[in-house]
Amino acid sequence: MYLYHASLQGPTGISHAVLGNFSGTKTQEVFVARNTSLELLKVDPTSGRVSLLLASDVFGVIRSLAAFRLTGASKDYIIISSDSGRIIILEYIPAKNSLVKVHQETYGKSGYRRTTPGQYLAADPKGRAVCIGAIEKSKLVYILNRNASNQLTISSPLEAHKASTLCFSIVGVDVGYENPVFAALEVDFGESDQDPTGEAFAAVEKVLTFYELDLGLNHVVRKWSDAVDRTANHLIAIPGGADGPSGVLVCSENYITWKHPDHAECRIMIPARVDPLQPIVEGVGRMGVIVVSGVVHKLKKGFFVLIQTEEGDIFKITLDFDVGADKAIGGVTNIRLKYFDTIPVSSGMVLFKNGLLFVASEFGNHYLYRVDSLGDDDDEQPEYESSLIPADADLVVFRPRGLRNLTVVDEMDSMMPLIDAKVLNLRDEDTPQIFSLCGRGARSSFRMLRHGLEATEVAVSELPGNPNAVWTVKLGAKDEFDSYIVVSFVNATLVLSIGETVEERTDTGFLDSTPTLIVGQLGEDALVQVYPLGIRHIRADRRVSEWKAPSNKSIVRAACNQKQVVIALSSNELVYFELDGSGQLNEFQDRKETAAPVLSLSIGPIPEGRQRSKYLAVGCADNTVRIISLDPDNCLGSLAVQALSAAAESLCILEMFDTGASVGTTYLNIGMANGVLLRTTLDTITGSLSDTRMRFLGPRAPKLFKIKIQGQPALLALSSRPWLNFTLQNRTKLIPLCYEMLEYGCSFNSDQCPEGIVAIAGNSLRILLVERLSNTFNQSIIPLKFTPRRFAHHPPTNTFVVIESDHMTLCPSEKEKLLKEKMNEMDESADGVFQELPPEQFGLPRADVGKWGSCVRLINPMSMESTSVIDLDDNEAAFSIAMCTFPHTLPGETIAVIGGGQNTKLIPRSCKKGFLRAFRISDDGTTLELMHATPLEDIPNALCAFQGRMLVGMGKVLRIYDIGKKKFLRKCEAKIFPNVITSIQTQGNRIIVSDVQEATHYATFLPSENRIIVFADDTTSRWNTCSTMLDYDTVASGDKFGNISIARLPSDASMEVDEDPSGNKLAFEKGHLQGAAHKVKLQHLTEFHVGETVTSIHKTSLVAGGREVILYTTFLGRVGILIPFASKEDVDFFQSLEMHLRSTAPPLCGRDHISFRGSYFPVKNVIDGDLCELFNVIPLEKRRAIAEDLDRSVGELAKKLEDLRNRVAF
Repeated sequence: MYLYHASLQGPTGISHAVLGNFSGTKTQEVFVARNTSLELLKVDPTSGRVSLLLASDVFGVIRSLAAFRLTGASKDYIIISSDSGRIIILEYIPAKNSLVKVHQETYGKSGYRRTTPGQYLAADPKGRAVCIGAIEKSKLVYILNRNASNQLTISSPLEAHKASTLCFSIVGVDVGYENPVFAALEVDFGESDQDPTGEAFAAVEKVLTFYELDLGLNHVVRKWSDAVDRTANHLIAIPGGADGPSGVLVCSENYITWKHPDHAECRIMIPARVDPLQPIVEGVGRMGVIVVSGVVHKLKKGFFVLIQTEEGDIFKITLDFDVGADKAIGGVTNIRLKYFDTIPVSSGMVLFKNGLLFVASEFGNHYLYRVDSLGDDDDEQPEYESSLIPADADLVVFRPRGLRNLTVVDEMDSMMPLIDAKVLNLRDEDTPQIFSLCGRGARSSFRMLRHGLEATEVAVSELPGNPNAVWTVKLGAKDEFDSYIVVSFVNATLVLSIGETVEERTDTGFLDSTPTLIVGQLGEDALVQVYPLGIRHIRADRRVSEWKAPSNKSIVRAACNQKQVVIALSSNELVYFELDGSGQLNEFQDRKETAAPVLSLSIGPIPEGRQRSKYLAVGCADNTVRIISLDPDNCLGSLAVQALSAAAESLCILEMFDTGASVGTTYLNIGMANGVLLRTTLDTITGSLSDTRMRFLGPRAPKLFKIKIQGQPALLALSSRPWLNFTLQNRTKLIPLCYEMLEYGCSFNSDQCPEGIVAIAGNSLRILLVERLSNTFNQSIIPLKFTPRRFAHHPPTNTFVVIESDHMTLCPSEKEKLLKEKMNEMDESADGVFQELPPEQFGLPRADVGKWGSCVRLINPMSMESTSVIDLDDNEAAFSIAMCTFPHTLPGETIAVIGGGQNTKLIPRSCKKGFLRAFRISDDGTTLELMHATPLEDIPNALCAFQGRMLVGMGKVLRIYDIGKKKFLRKCEAKIFPNVITSIQTQGNRIIVSDVQEATHYATFLPSENRIIVFADDTTSRWNTCSTMLDYDTVASGDKFGNISIARLPSDASMEVDEDPSGNKLAFEKGHLQGAAHKVKLQHLTEFHVGETVTSIHKTSLVAGGREVILYTTFLGRVGILIPFASKEDVDFFQSLEMHLRSTAPPLCGRDHISFRGSYFPVKNVIDGDLCELFNVIPLEKRRAIAEDLDRSVGELAKKLEDLRNRVAF
């Protein structure tokens, strides 16, 4: 078995975000790290929308990210540390929209190692040096400089190692132009390691250490060290030099301390949140507040710091410091701290100069906020000062509120953490939907993913009848925006003017008493209207020239550009017109007769600097498309013919910039009557056609229209659903729009809606906007109450049952009890207004260990509504679910069975009791009804329907239960599994059990003896998180370390087990090497490392009539597929291509590709399609070299890559 790996959607979670001027202009961009990929985001200052400039898979795990700028330079560089053991400096080249590797320095071994630097990365604020540190011992400092030719250079590493030292944070200290200084939070564990009594550990100190890089002596010294709180976890550098007092803010539990070697420290307590469900009493103490992220922003005069706590609260910090007569800046005398707002907990925040705040959320969607106010005028919130708070104060509190200083401007979808997913086509669409559980806590969600781009409906206008066509037209060639919308009906034409409002116009010169075939802008300031009986040429001064069709003939098809018009008459004749220098539209003296009726016409765009387009495409009823010359030397002469399998209903000649060069490629797009879109390359020199590619769009013949997307030409294809063909990062993409069927479309460009689409649907006119071009899926979202754990599909009602549970959260009874107590307290004191904090913004209130909040939810995926919710009480939490049928007891019913535990503790794993609950779903799919509950000794982590009964994996025990009137009845038990059962799959009597630590076990059920016997297991320990049966003997599984493997039971062993009905041979065999009794070694067919924890894996078909593929999802939101190869020839070809690309396009982060894909197990029988698809974006010379080595053309290689993916996926 050989597989081809391809990613449908990259990881969506962001681990690091850095701000800088990477393109060399004044515009600020953000580089974000998404585990194994690097993305450059740009914010539109007018609309506030975040758009993707560049995305690159680095084939390695990005550990840290930093930006720096050399002194006097105008642009920033990006520096990456990853699991490659190398430090990489990248430069963004905006002209090519690509990243160039400037430097690559090896400093250690690859992989995650605590003594290998890379976990921490800090740059000197002046761009003179960078420090890279490990979790333990190692720190290296590199000096950055320029050479004589003004190119960036990097020195040999300078060591700042210290044995037996753990590092928690590193930051570059702003010291102006003095020697660069780096601050680190460290703990010396040398004595603790040698002391078995634990006394040394109790007395250990955490210290803040300043390391100075002496540029003169070229070495690093420990300049200063001072003890800090043991809970210190985060450092924030304060501006220095002429901008501020320098030093760092040390963030520890409940406190923030300013530290500087030359001045006394200044310390302030972080206020605690007043939560009615978390009463804080003075003297009793409180739950600690920890800072997770921060950002420093410089103003023209002064600066401020925004910090965020682990509850999402943002505080604004300003520092008071002394300034001497000589403008020398002294130490900090006072720290001012004020509550700012509460937003989702972030892994990184960056603040733009124009007042936009980008927040990379730790879990859930990422946000872009506009800072409306700095909070200075917020009189409701007190400002805390370190000089006014006593050093021995027990408590400082604040009352949170809704957003006041921040406003959400844009939102980026993020599915991290993606906990579970299912692939089903419940809506009978072209492609199945992916239903997923995402998020954590009160910001969790149930999401439906549909393949396609989101189309935002800007305006909808009802029309007096059913139109058949629509166009937009400019009044002048140099106009930026469209002036008219022209709508054609069966017997009339309507003209609408575009302004602040859309209004009907009757004085435009268009003939409104007849249907229109095409409208266009001619020359500098003229318009043309082609209707069945003639051509109307409208000048800017409203003078009209008309060309009438010959008697007994009518115009059936037309095409035009700025200087040329071609019409097809009902007599199968082509008539050609061209605009001369005086603005007159002249007919060419000859006419061309066609062998069959003309069905479609298209003229290409006029190349820059040319007078005319040289080629006309004509689609005829004889299933051919002809390329006709419009060159004066051979006007209307045939140049090429393309035979088709169906009639060409629509044509569009389009130049697309998909090569990365300034010159694009001209394509002829053909929409055929059988629903296929055919694209072929049109040679602009000879007019020949080559490199034909096809894609089935739907049962309707596609209608093709030229539009603009991001300033580049794009194709709108309207079949049974709309499709968009455009270029993104020099790659051609064909993606459907998640919108209803449209009849006709055209580009729409106005001041309020740039690069929109105007389209007809029924009797209405729609104006659409497509913005998120980098998204593969369109998401529909239902918010959830707690963190979702699992869900199951109920086939009779087409609904989903979702189980949710959160640890250290109040259950309904305890919550109600606390609320009553609070209300009573308020009645007695009559002080203030009681108000529970909304969990969607402020999160769920915290509780003690062992407290759980949980519920069972019924969701209708057709209407995307939550129809029923049942809360679990008494600290019960649901962990597993299955849909089971019990034909002997409950014929015709499908029961939802929930497994969980009460007072569950995670470490060590324990619970007061486990339970199974049976729920009946009403016939209309709107309500859940509890049938009965069954107590268990442990938590059932895995449930599965099995031969009219149910398999329950409870710790190490596997049981079979049948349903009774009052509870479930135990029928069989097997205590034969090593740790904890995590998933169960069945087929016939065969049972596949996944263990949390010991991979996959093959078992069989012996009905005659009512026994379960394990007969084969995996010899490799794997921490499986999900698995699925591909066939009777084959299992695909994913583990927590990001590996996907496929294991198969040898056929002879499988037959031997099935042919032993009594099971005596299996029952009395001895265990082999402390494993299964049968001496069978599972064959590992494939091994592949994706780099993220795999959360679900499925065997499914993604396109109608396509082969089945393996689809997987990961914790960070990646959706990928593994495609089986159909022939050995394809395997050899793609292996050769992969080998060439490994050397031609090595990973950006310096990681060896084959070692990354084989991080835990050597990669086996899987070809990395993500690497192979880089072929389309590498320079053309390298593509030609690879194609020559493989004895193919560049077009053939690109077509083979496209076909392999499009046949089975999207």
